[in-house]
Amino acid sequence: MTVKSHKDLNVWRESMNLVEDIYAISKYFPKEEQFGLTSQMRRSAVSIPSNIAEGAGRKGEREFARFLYIALGSLSESETQLEIAVRLKFVPEEIQTTITYDKIIYIRRMLSN
Repeated sequence: MTVKSHKDLNVWRESMNLVEDIYAISKYFPKEEQFGLTSQMRRSAVSIPSNIAEGAGRKGEREFARFLYIALGSLSESETQLEIAVRLKFVPEEIQTTITYDKIIYIRRMLSN
């Protein structure tokens, strides 16, 4: 598989959308979580498209696949952190987290294929 640019990949574009969602959701977190869950959640979300981009920039499908697996791990981390935020009631009810969960499922499918 030859990729001209990571920006050509749907999985990269969708993961960038997820980063935007995570940043928007985490704005509602308590101030005391700024260096805790907020920071960790944002870093893991940013790691997803970053690893896709790095893998796409490498030579060979094997290296690309390795970075996709790393992105998949970061996706699972982001999903867990989102669940923690919901359970701790950091996410207001009026925020539709189901849209973000749907994105996570969609990205997971793309990374797994």
